[in-house]
Amino acid sequence: MSIHPLNRRHAIVLAAALAASVPTLGVAQAKPKVAGIYTVPFEQQWAGRLHTALKAAEARGEIEYKASENVSNADYERVMREYATAGNTLIVGEAFAVEAAARKVAKDFPKVSFLMGSSGKPQAPNFSVFDNYIQEPAYLSGMIAGGMSKSNKIGMVGGFPIPEVNRLMNAFMAGAKEINPKVEFSVSFINSWFDPPKAKEAAFAMIDKGADLLYAERFGVSDAAKEKGKLAIGNVINTQAQYPDTVVASAMWHFEPSADRAIKLVKEGKFTAEDYGQYSMMKHKGSSLAPLGTFETKIPAELVAKVRAKEKAIQDGKFSVKVDDGQPKSTAK
Repeated sequence: MSIHPLNRRHAIVLAAALAASVPTLGVAQAKPKVAGIYTVPFEQQWAGRLHTALKAAEARGEIEYKASENVSNADYERVMREYATAGNTLIVGEAFAVEAAARKVAKDFPKVSFLMGSSGKPQAPNFSVFDNYIQEPAYLSGMIAGGMSKSNKIGMVGGFPIPEVNRLMNAFMAGAKEINPKVEFSVSFINSWFDPPKAKEAAFAMIDKGADLLYAERFGVSDAAKEKGKLAIGNVINTQAQYPDTVVASAMWHFEPSADRAIKLVKEGKFTAEDYGQYSMMKHKGSSLAPLGTFETKIPAELVAKVRAKEKAIQDGKFSVKVDDGQPKSTAK
């Protein structure tokens, strides 16, 4: 049976259109379509860093970007598949609670590039992992906390006791102990990534037990500190503008080095499975100690000098902050 020339031409055009809509790993992309999938709102600090970096790339005209926030764990796989089927060439998100499902989707879409927050290893050929390895500025902020606490009691409120949180808390505690060996810690986890009221209540309990400085790994902690006239240390983002008399310092995470690398590799058709963890470290400008701002003159000059010296030692490769993923324990009596 012969095919009419017009039908054959239509079939060829249709096949070409379908091929064009399917992303191909290893083939350069002029303007990648990127999708972000977040289990929390855009305003949450961790997801916010991803969203901000990708929005910046979109503003520069480098990518087309769409994102979904507040995606439940049960719905995550479906949303991933929808974005992959819709022709997105790079999918960014967090796989911590949906590890098996996310990796299954990546296997089913080998031509799509995935850059996912994960505790696991990269999965060839297309599943890269990253994490906020910001233990260096966390250590520096701990030094400030140790020097600013008058009661020698620091309260620490985290989301979940997983490696991503534990390593920052442990680095913070080590920094505080370097400056003030007498300092004691109360550690609590609220088992949520976004529950400001619960974090606030946990912080109030620590203040009642004598803590005069709080490590705000979660939203809500700085509110408690502000209400009670105590100090706080921020994490991932700088909230000092909202709490000018409360937030002394913050360990900042910058996702831009990771996002920009992934986008560049997708554009060049060279994206592979790798661990992006190092791109969150200070030497790659993936993290930093936020400007001291309103506390510039309130922190003793001698303490600031020690922090700056340690900061330089880290940047020069002369001091390495230990990565301790073990669950931190309370030391307060």
